[in-house]
Formats: sequence, structure tokens, C-alpha cells
Amino acid sequence: MTRPLPPEIPVRIAAPWLTAPSLRAVFSAFASAGSEVRVVGGAVRNAVLGIDVADIDLATPMLPDDVIALARKNDFSVYPTGLSHGTVTVVAHGVSFEITTLRRDVETTGRHAVVAFTSDWEADAQRRDFTINALFATADGTIIDCVGGLDDLAHRRVRFIGDPSARIREDYLRILRFFRFFACYGWGDIDPGGLKAATTLKSGLKTLSAERIRSELLALLRIERAG
Repeated sequence: MTRPLPPEIPVRIAAPWLTAPSLRAVFSAFASAGSEVRVVGGAVRNAVLGIDVADIDLATPMLPDDVIALARKNDFSVYPTGLSHGTVTVVAHGVSFEITTLRRDVETTGRHAVVAFTSDWEADAQRRDFTINALFATADGTIIDCVGGLDDLAHRRVRFIGDPSARIREDYLRILRFFRFFACYGWGDIDPGGLKAATTLKSGLKTLSAERIRSELLALLRIERAG
């Protein structure tokens, strides 16, 4: 079967949600404060592939308390939904956005991480799981790719960022996510380095809660290529 490739991998996305008043208001608020916020992760990946986007996550070098203050100044609703990991939820024009301060890992436990905030976009990208999940998009839709995610999207590869074993030891749930993302976005042969690491470290799944395993497996089973 022929691998389905986008006709051309763009360096800029032009998705309708990028120009929605809600997101433009958030971009404008950060720009007026002399800072920047970028779309990150799944929304960028799906926009490149022409797939519908459900949630829009944002990243910024601005510290969480400053994000909260900025949101209130601009009359956005704001909720400290994950302050220990730098995440606040901002509601602009009735639309919710999770905005997370750029991070680097200080300590990982196999499921949760102790993080430190940073202003380094590449450091934040390097701590994520898969290359196709670490793409940023600026306010004008320009894609920032620090880890080779665009090329992997073009070839429908699902690859861990850096050393697969290291990424899995940081969070054993990534074993299940590896197979789910391959079923959803991959094509051809599964990445051998990722498969070897997942097989070698599979005992780490015992450290996860039954609820988390159930959630991931049900998400996998909903995908057409789950088998």
C-alpha cells in the first residue's frame, strides 16, 4: 500500500483556527506585554496533516504568575489548573487554552517530573515525547521545528526525541502512547529503536495506575488501524 504523504510539508500553517478572534486576542495580549506565546504539539501536527484540531495548547517563556496577571489585565478568565507544572487555563472569547511555561526536567520518576522553568524553546522541545509532538507555530503560522518533526510527519514516522529508552524511563506511559500514535499517524514499519526500547522496558508499565492504562488502551482501540 502506498504511504499517504502530504503533497508538500509547509513551513507555515494556514488553519482557520489560527485566525479565530479568541486565539488572536491571546497572541495580541502577549505581544503587548513584550512576550511571545506559540501553539505547540497536536494542533500544529494536525494542521500540517490537514486533520481536525480539538484542543489548542500554547507555550510561552512567561512565568505562570505573570500569565495569570496578563490574562486578568485583558479580562480573560483564568484558572490555575496545573501550576506545579507551569500550566494555567485561559478562556478568551469563550474558548479555553492551556498555556504552559517553557520547561526543562529536573527529576523524573517514570510518570511525573519535577520541572524548572526556562526561556529556551529548544530545551522545552527536547523534553517532549515524540518529534511530531514538539512542533511550535508562531502567531503568523510559521512552524518552528527543533527536533526533526516535520520530516517525520512527511514520512509518517513516529519517533521518540533523542534516546527512546531515556524518554520511556521518564514516563512509562509513553510505551502505550508510542503504539497509539503509530496506529494514528504512522505508516509502514514501526520505528525499530522505539520498539526495542518499549519491549526492553515493558516492565515499567507495572508502575502505572490501572486507570491510566485503561484510558490509553481505549484510546488506541478507537483508532481505525488499532489492529
